[in-house]
Amino acid sequence: MASIIAVCTSDKKGVRKTPIEEGILKKEFGLKGDAHADSAWHRQVSLLANESIDKMRKLGLELKSGDFAENLTTEGLELFTIPVGTRLKVGKYIVLEISQIGKECHTGCAIRQQVGKCIMPVEGIFARVIRGGKVRAGDKITVLNEAK
Repeated sequence: MASIIAVCTSDKKGVRKTPIEEGILKKEFGLKGDAHADSAWHRQVSLLANESIDKMRKLGLELKSGDFAENLTTEGLELFTIPVGTRLKVGKYIVLEISQIGKECHTGCAIRQQVGKCIMPVEGIFARVIRGGKVRAGDKITVLNEAK
C-alpha cells in the first residue's frame, strides 16, 4: 500500500525542505507556507518516492526526506510512471492531479555537483491540489483514475 512518509516545506525556493509533522494542502494553491505554493502555476506540490531517493543513497549519499526539495516523500508507488492527468487520493479527503513528470534541475544543485546526477528531474512529479486538507506521514495514497 502506498503512503506518505514525510511532509516537507521551506520558505525559500532552491533549498532543501524540512520535514514537518503536519501540513495543509490548499485547493489550487499547494502546501500552505511553502515557497513553491502558488495558484498561478501547475507545479503546486512536488512528490518524490523514497524508492527513487534510495537510488541516490546507493551512490553513497546520506539523504533524508526534503533533500530534493520535494513536498511529499512517498513509499510504495512508482510515481514517475503515473501519467499526467491521473488523480491521486491522499488520506481521506485530499485529491491531487499529476501535472508534470520531472523538471529541469536547478543551476547549482548541490546533489548534482556532488555526484554528477540528480533524481528529481527524472523521477520527481508535480501536482495541482484539486481538493485540499491536512496531510501527514502515514496517510495512504490511492490512484483514483489513470489518465490515458
